Amino acid sequence: MPMPGVHPRTAYLFIAPFFAVFAVFTLWPMLFNLWLAFRDYFPQTGNSMWNGFAHFVELADSARFGHALKNSLIFLLLVPPLQVGALALALLVHARLPGIGFFRALYYLPVVIAVSIAAVVWQQVLRFDGLFNWFLESIHLIGFGEQPDWLGDRQLALYAVMAFSFWKNVGYYMVLYLAGLQTVPREPLEAAEIDGADAWQRLRHVVLPALQPVILLCTLLSTIQALKAFQEVIVLTDGQADTQTALVFVYGVAFFGHNFGLAAAAGLIVTLVCLALAAVQLRFFGEHGLLRRGGGL
Repeated sequence: MPMPGVHPRTAYLFIAPFFAVFAVFTLWPMLFNLWLAFRDYFPQTGNSMWNGFAHFVELADSARFGHALKNSLIFLLLVPPLQVGALALALLVHARLPGIGFFRALYYLPVVIAVSIAAVVWQQVLRFDGLFNWFLESIHLIGFGEQPDWLGDRQLALYAVMAFSFWKNVGYYMVLYLAGLQTVPREPLEAAEIDGADAWQRLRHVVLPALQPVILLCTLLSTIQALKAFQEVIVLTDGQADTQTALVFVYGVAFFGHNFGLAAAAGLIVTLVCLALAAVQLRFFGEHGLLRRGGGL
């Protein structure tokens, strides 16, 4: 309801800056990508030509794109452990204990380190004669001369990149869950404790339903982040050792192959996959999803 003396249209002035930024940096690029996906674009002249679904047919026949898309879908396996790990860390550092701020900062530290700097350290750790193989040797999980090449082996490299991504991002989601835990009402927790509910029952039937909006947000963000895996792949393996993801494919086709129409079509497919997964997640973790129905998992 508008305040007396204030014109109802005044509200539009307050939301106009957001829509201006959204239109320029989100809506316009999406519409331009949609337009580009159905055309042959020649950057030297700026001309373009309608080609129908030719790019999508080419992508359907491309084993390279199919493999890159499969790697992006494998990257989605990172989402559940990332969320469980972030929630577990948030529950650990939620307690009001002396010095707990140090551990909160320690777990969040990887988030603020630049990917390029962190990747240099991880390359030294995961190299053939690196720290991680030395540790495995010291506890006799591998023998001398059996050191895996974590970033060069086609069977291992993608999972090594996923481990790096977990380490880099778990602190970010921990902070979101930590903020969500501050909003969990105390009364239901105390009532459940008086009724004899153990820690797991309180978590499942009180804490998780209360965290439903945060869980939904974190799951959506981490799913989008997994499908957008690009920077960590480039800095750790440069897309070699069978680690090329869908966005690395888009980058290579656009800026090395100069086929912007094909790259736009591949980007559009990734966007549609992302929207489909978001719809599924809204179904299960939304306002009327499993968590809101008594925390049944």
